Amino acid sequence: MMNAKTILLVEDNAQDEMLTLRALRRANLANQIDVVRDGQQALDYLFREGEFIEREDLCLPTVVLLDIGLPRLSGLEVLERLRSDIRTKLLPVVILTSSDEEYDRLKSYENHANSFVRKPVDFAEFAETVGRLGVYWLATNEPPPGR
Repeated sequence: MMNAKTILLVEDNAQDEMLTLRALRRANLANQIDVVRDGQQALDYLFREGEFIEREDLCLPTVVLLDIGLPRLSGLEVLERLRSDIRTKLLPVVILTSSDEEYDRLKSYENHANSFVRKPVDFAEFAETVGRLGVYWLATNEPPPGR
């Protein structure tokens, strides 16, 4: 089940987290945004394990904004685990990263990322990019039936 109102932001950089949250607010998205700061926390959140075993919301987020360079488990490892589990196989995942590595982009798509977006350095461009992502995944995109 998906919750049509929640974004999961997986970001270990406090500055990028703040900029992403600000950009989503500037795009007038009032949706709930949950933040986790490493790959293991992302999996625990999504599968309601570890520190999130008592999480009351049983629904999956509408979209996961996933950084690649994360502590404990990389974003690519998280993506691979999500795609290998029937519960999260179709969960929309957008790689939102500073990485310019062709390998990261290739591995993201090989593991069925829905999109790969490089974080612009300029805040105005960053805000516009993140705002468009939020509007697309929350208001424009139609999820798979039953999700």
